[in-house]
Amino acid sequence: MDERDFELIAALAKTRNITRAAEQLFVTQSSLSKRIQAIESELGITLLLRSRLGVHFTPEGEEVCKRTAEAVNQLKLMRSNLEAQKDYICGTLNAGISVNYSLYKLPKVLSMFRRQYPYVNTHITADHSRKLYLQILNGAIDVAILRGEYQWKENKILLERERICAIVNLKDKDKSLIDIPFIGRKTDSGFEREIMQWMHQNNLQTEQHGIVVDSITTCVEMVNHGIGWTIVPEICLGDFTGDIRPLTFSNGEPFVRSTYLMYTDAVLNLPQVEAFINTVRNTHKGV
Repeated sequence: MDERDFELIAALAKTRNITRAAEQLFVTQSSLSKRIQAIESELGITLLLRSRLGVHFTPEGEEVCKRTAEAVNQLKLMRSNLEAQKDYICGTLNAGISVNYSLYKLPKVLSMFRRQYPYVNTHITADHSRKLYLQILNGAIDVAILRGEYQWKENKILLERERICAIVNLKDKDKSLIDIPFIGRKTDSGFEREIMQWMHQNNLQTEQHGIVVDSITTCVEMVNHGIGWTIVPEICLGDFTGDIRPLTFSNGEPFVRSTYLMYTDAVLNLPQVEAFINTVRNTHKGV
């Protein structure tokens, strides 16, 4: 069945007469009757009964009338919406955003994006960068903002490069880090290796009975309460009032963490995705 069949059934339901329905549709009675037979054959039902007084739909025919009328309305709505969407950007955005970026930077980006593109259905997956990297590799997300270094052959834009810092409570400012308990946290393996490299170069190690948490904000709050010291990126230190020590490796290179915007050329054909990419780039001026 197709839309012409929907129109045929609607005409029969309105006129209750083969002749008048054929006239309304500008077809012959013969061709109309053949099409009715084809519909009945396709659906395996008797659509209607003929009499001197006109046609009467069977119970199955009434169900067909009801459902085809609904289909016609849905098609009209679809066309109306598609026509309206020519004047604004809409559709669905599937973005994967690293946990820390989601916590500290994404609200500003989304605020700008939603103000400018309110008709876009925005689906955000906040997770560790390694997991999001695998998702963008298999096409599960349209665009990703990842922290750390990942191999990517398509569009990869550096958004920012921030320092990694050791932080301590002000009461411990004059103490050596060796004398303060270390607060570790679960993070991606690449960043964890860099932390361990820096600690090894500075003759530091995590205590066997130290503290390990899975939240960067918890780490910072523990330091605020004088429980110990930790290593975190600058992104989370906007409200921190303790002592901040940017870290440097033994070769003189600063310990930094990069954030990238990653996407394929194909997704640029989706206006809503291109709009999000441009919003992110505008938020990070100069990229």
